[in-house]
Amino acid sequence: MKKILVVLLVLVLALGMFGCGGKAAAPEDKGETTATIGLIVSTLDNPFFVDLRDGAQAKADEMGAKLIVLDSQNDSATEISNMEDLITQKVDLILINPTNSKAAGNAVAAANEAKIPVITLDRSADTGEVVCHIASDNVAGGKLAGDFIIKQLDGKGKVVELEGIPGNSAAIDRGKGFNEAIAKSDIEVVAKQTANFNRAEGLSVMENILQAQPEIDAVFAHNDEMALGALEAIKASGRDILIVGFDANDDAVAAVKAGDMAATVQQLPKEIGAAGIEAAMKVIGGEKVEKSIPVDLSLVTE
Repeated sequence: MKKILVVLLVLVLALGMFGCGGKAAAPEDKGETTATIGLIVSTLDNPFFVDLRDGAQAKADEMGAKLIVLDSQNDSATEISNMEDLITQKVDLILINPTNSKAAGNAVAAANEAKIPVITLDRSADTGEVVCHIASDNVAGGKLAGDFIIKQLDGKGKVVELEGIPGNSAAIDRGKGFNEAIAKSDIEVVAKQTANFNRAEGLSVMENILQAQPEIDAVFAHNDEMALGALEAIKASGRDILIVGFDANDDAVAAVKAGDMAATVQQLPKEIGAAGIEAAMKVIGGEKVEKSIPVDLSLVTE
């Protein structure tokens, strides 16, 4: 009799353990994550791209997607490594904000070979196959800045242009729009030099230009980080020079409100990131998307 009870007890315990095991597996069947999307950001040292990442993350959370974010630290080799990492993880789609438009083609080509669709954000890739490109109209933004400076200087004066990373599509397009605008005026660009979208470099480059150029009426910087660096150099020099930036990050908007910067072209990085996720989910779901998706911009002034 005791042996029978022992056998029954063992059977009950075994069935209990089996039942618990079945319940433990249940969360895997909930289907909470509908897709896994990779996001390669050029650098998270820039507030603009932090906002882009945050906008993408918020939209991914809302749509039930898993987002893997990797920082390229403004280095093309790291960008390639990040792409290879996401390919190894077999993500469903890759969003990339290129460090350099030319070099990014290699990263895009790697994803193409792995049959993983790619969407570019803010900056394009010169080569490789992408599903779509989502960005502000940087040529139009550069023109906005140029037209504003023309108006402020009554169509004549000497201007410095601080350029972004060489070969970068955003830098190329912003410079193109700006120079096309001022070509219709008597404004002269007396110095044009890259500061790589970096605040510290904007400061040092502007210090050198101030020493070399006795007459400067305005500065157009391809992004706010360089504009804010230039602002420090100009303040230290004691000279009165109009400054226009691009991106409308928090520090730049505060500088405009304080009267230290004249204006900044406002992009909406969070909306670029969110639009990237929305487009990604459509592509993953088998829907077609537009080859180019624009995001609005405007001019922020005091």
